[in-house]
Amino acid sequence: MAQEKKKREFPHTYVIIFALIVFAAILTWFVPGGEFAREIKNVNGIDREVIVPGSFHKVDNQPQTWQVFTSIFQGMKRTYDIIFYILMIGGAFWLLNESKALDVAILSFLNFTKRLERFKPLKIIGVDNIVITLIMICFSFFGAVIGMSEETIAFVVIFVPLAISMGYDSIVGISLCFLGAGLGFASALLNPFTIGIAQGLSGIKLFSGIEYRFIIWIVINTIGIGYVLWYARRIKKNPKLSPVYEIDEYWRHKAAHEDNGTKTKPGKSAWATFISLGIVFAIFSFYYPVSHLVIGQSSVSVPIIPIATVVWFVVGVLALRHSVQLFIVNILLFTIVFLIVGVMGYGWYIKEIATLFLVMGLTAGIAFGKSANELAKSFIAGAKDIMSAALVVGLASGIVVILEQGRIIDSLLNYSAEAMMGYGKVTSMAIMYVFYNLLNLVIASGSAKAALTIPLMSQFSDLIGISRQTTVTVYQLGGGFTNLITPTSGVMVGVLSIARIPYNKWFKWFLPLMIILIIVGFLLLLPTLFVPLSGF
Repeated sequence: MAQEKKKREFPHTYVIIFALIVFAAILTWFVPGGEFAREIKNVNGIDREVIVPGSFHKVDNQPQTWQVFTSIFQGMKRTYDIIFYILMIGGAFWLLNESKALDVAILSFLNFTKRLERFKPLKIIGVDNIVITLIMICFSFFGAVIGMSEETIAFVVIFVPLAISMGYDSIVGISLCFLGAGLGFASALLNPFTIGIAQGLSGIKLFSGIEYRFIIWIVINTIGIGYVLWYARRIKKNPKLSPVYEIDEYWRHKAAHEDNGTKTKPGKSAWATFISLGIVFAIFSFYYPVSHLVIGQSSVSVPIIPIATVVWFVVGVLALRHSVQLFIVNILLFTIVFLIVGVMGYGWYIKEIATLFLVMGLTAGIAFGKSANELAKSFIAGAKDIMSAALVVGLASGIVVILEQGRIIDSLLNYSAEAMMGYGKVTSMAIMYVFYNLLNLVIASGSAKAALTIPLMSQFSDLIGISRQTTVTVYQLGGGFTNLITPTSGVMVGVLSIARIPYNKWFKWFLPLMIILIIVGFLLLLPTLFVPLSGF
């Protein structure tokens, strides 16, 4: 029986991705080679390499053989920033978790939600339903406005334990942050990495058509959040219905063997950390008295750092009078605040965000009273624990490496564009929509898809009588849903690995929702052809 069970075991994520690398290599033997000419074009102040429409020409393909192994190294090299980002997050949150700060915070939060159930209106709606909805809307908003994606990886270690403690499973946990941000990313109200680049390359007004995209955002979120609430309710009633019930034993065992209620009085190191960070905040307040937060084409000037500094001193003292755990939670909350300010006001990306979380972990460890050697050992333990999630990102990138080295990726793009010719508007748009959904399986990056396809597709839309804004919307929706299951997405494989959810379990769970979203997405595209909409 044990042998039979082993035979039915679904392939490991690494096995699936390597199989896709081999499949990509096989394609390079049969698909004719081809290339588009490239040019450097300034898009919204940033130089990007884009294809030149009409420049496609045949070249000799380069059949790949032993390159299936070298592509792994090149994939690691290409995605080194995300790999190190994940490792630094693993080490930082290990330091944070060893203080039991998150455990105390989750327990306090659950006690708070139970007290809210005393209010009849909230009890009827369901406090948990409100919590899930608000968290997902928050992440969806940031996904739609600033293109939050990689940042969600850091929140997995927060929301999975929270979801487990609330009586749900790890799928609900990653849905709070990863799926929430993904729904917003697909709707893309003001996402500079998708809508901003695509509209810039199409030559249309930046962030125009936002009125209809806002309607799209509401519809997509209603469906996505509704699906999660329906699933969460089923799991709450019968936890064994969860496809990851047995796998989640890791999280349940971890919670059961930790003293979640332990609170420690702050020592000198906690007070020293509080004062030191306060001085740093004060210095930053002097040099950055006003921050210009960019939202789309608009900018809001706010003295956010000076305000945060004042709040830090007030809330910090109150937290330290309670426990060192509450103070460390305070550090986490301020980390999230500065993450938002850094991304929206100072153009932060992977390097800065990773550094921010590293500082968070170190200050949390110091506040808890760890020595320098203990900090180093704990950080290494955390990085080691998350190593598998980090390496799988580079492995997934090897698929694109093979297609590029085989010189067939442009051929696949050109053949797809030619297949759309000779049909009516609706059919052509449908083929384009399917094309973008399938392209996600190869290229997960929204900005890369825009640079590769929009110069060609925008001119193609002129030929068949579709507005360029419609083409951008097709790209936006077509590039958002399958993005949440593509094995080439470093973010997705990273999130699943950290949450310890097998790829097949996530795929099976998300598939019905994905099909619904794809169908609704296409229906939302039809008004752009037949109804006079602002910006279209």
